[in-house]
Amino acid sequence: MSDPLAPLLDLDGVTAAAKSAQDAVFAVHRHPANLRGGAATAAEASVRAARASAGVEGADPEIPGEGSVSDPVLAGALRVAEAGESLLPVWRRAPLQALARMHVLAAADLVDDPELLGRPVAGAGQRLELLAQLVLGATSAPPAVLTAVVHGELLALDPFGAGGGVVARAAARLTMVATGLDPKALTVPEVACYRRVAKYTAAARGFASGEPDGVREWLLFCCAAFESGATEARSIADAVT
Repeated sequence: MSDPLAPLLDLDGVTAAAKSAQDAVFAVHRHPANLRGGAATAAEASVRAARASAGVEGADPEIPGEGSVSDPVLAGALRVAEAGESLLPVWRRAPLQALARMHVLAAADLVDDPELLGRPVAGAGQRLELLAQLVLGATSAPPAVLTAVVHGELLALDPFGAGGGVVARAAARLTMVATGLDPKALTVPEVACYRRVAKYTAAARGFASGEPDGVREWLLFCCAAFESGATEARSIADAVT
């Protein structure tokens, strides 16, 4: 069976960008603070990722000084982040189950009917199944490319509605870890998405169009975000050294 993502590697600049992103992420794993385990870096990265992801959705990413989070989007993003470690093994063996669980956590305060939590909209099932097959090994594409495809496809499909953007970015984060792109979850590409939200949104639309130029721009944007996320990780590691 042919690799469904193989054609993406023929798009101009994608293979080189994926390698550059991987090199940048691996370099920050060799930071002295991370060679000792990286737990402090990963913990801070997880919180920054959640805050940035909520910010992309228009929420205030600042956590109140007293620690009580009232914004429902930020609260949901933080719940998803907190569950990341327990969700990883589920993502590796049953990605659709992990997606449903992430939506329950992300959208608990966003929907009135709890029956809607974790339930994909009608018509989304087939594309979700295809995406799950990619996650489970139906492609040998570089980790950066697969992560970008998971992220872009979930944004394009929007299978859950409320909270869907947070779920898409959290799924991309799990993919980074599961594929070995960022095995310790040290980086924060979500910050680049937040800081360049107009470009992020436009690139996501390009991916959703299915046109080669649009798909290419999305892949290149994601690879650049991975590199920016590695820079963010380095600043975290410097602070904890």
